[in-house]
Amino acid sequence: MSKAELNLTEMRSMFIYAATGLEARKDLLTEADRAIGDGDHGVGMARGFAAVHQRLEGHAFPGVGEMLDAIGMTLLTNVGGAAGAIFGTFFRAGAKSLTGVKVFDSAALAQMLTLGLEAVQSRGGANPGDKTVVDALEPAARRANELKEVSLATAFTEVSEQARRGMESTKDMLPRVGKAKPLGARALGHADPGALSMYLLLKHMAGYVVGEKELS
Repeated sequence: MSKAELNLTEMRSMFIYAATGLEARKDLLTEADRAIGDGDHGVGMARGFAAVHQRLEGHAFPGVGEMLDAIGMTLLTNVGGAAGAIFGTFFRAGAKSLTGVKVFDSAALAQMLTLGLEAVQSRGGANPGDKTVVDALEPAARRANELKEVSLATAFTEVSEQARRGMESTKDMLPRVGKAKPLGARALGHADPGALSMYLLLKHMAGYVVGEKELS
């Protein structure tokens, strides 16, 4: 059954489900990073989200923001490298306006994505078109802000699709920042690993919310 909004217990279950999904994608993310990087992205993300799973299991949080901040700190300390900084920053920034909030709905999703995007761009200096996580996150945040009044299930379906399209678009981009920049045209045809990870994160969050609990 799809959800119009999540209480804190359901939100925790959503992130445990998403963490399991990211853990299961270790080989896919490793392969994506090996094409244009050093190949450690999948291992780091799997390690980080395994730690998130452990951090959330059996723990209660007083609000949406507190849970997001705990996820962010866990990723910062367990993923390592640029990915740890990016995804940790994303969650911690997204938490700031949601402290004490008891329901995760479409408005909270928009806040999380918008503040997370701003912080990631501020930290890394990337813009849309630079072949980074921003290319998946920016269209997702933009669509989320257009859908703040609809049910969470409806919003998530469209938000995750925008993230997918943004991720796919990175295959046609030249890297302008980050470790892939020296590759130039050799990076064409390959998706950015960070954008792929962001899409998969939102895909599995959406899968929980709309009731499609599968990890294909």
